[in-house]
Amino acid sequence: MRADARKNYEQLLAVARDVVAEQGADASLRDIARRAGVGLGTLYRHFPTREALLEALLRTGFDDLAAQAAVLEQADSSGEALVTWLREFVSCAHRFKGAIDSMVAAIEDPDSALHASCVGMKAAGARLLTRAQAEGVARTDVDPTDLYALGGALAWVGDQPALASRVDHLFGVIAETLLTTPAR
Repeated sequence: MRADARKNYEQLLAVARDVVAEQGADASLRDIARRAGVGLGTLYRHFPTREALLEALLRTGFDDLAAQAAVLEQADSSGEALVTWLREFVSCAHRFKGAIDSMVAAIEDPDSALHASCVGMKAAGARLLTRAQAEGVARTDVDPTDLYALGGALAWVGDQPALASRVDHLFGVIAETLLTTPAR
């Protein structure tokens, strides 16, 4: 990629990160381009669809979650590792207000630009869940799809102004329910 194209790409991502955090996943692409100081055509050359832009925004966070899961797999407490990762997933999903709808749809759509990132992130959480279950500290009637859904539900609650203050409390309830023994 040419230097000026790389600069535009990085500027678009930086601005999009802020605009989506402010306005949600349905933020105006025209507004993103304007704030980035580029034309709408430049935005579309880099990101042909809204979903492609969201994928680029979320990919870094999802890659970080997968890397964090690899580190947490070595932790002494598998229950604490699982809860730590779930909290990070909720935080990552909530950073991009309204993106949870796209994430949920993408996990089932192999043609989605978000699909590979979502599948990789879900697999990372699945490994932590499986380890905690094998060690007898997590419920065995919860599967990776349930874990993904619980994280998505908490992120959605955080997107709701009337409910956002309840996220930490509800996270605690879910974590206590998920584990068969309290995390250390």
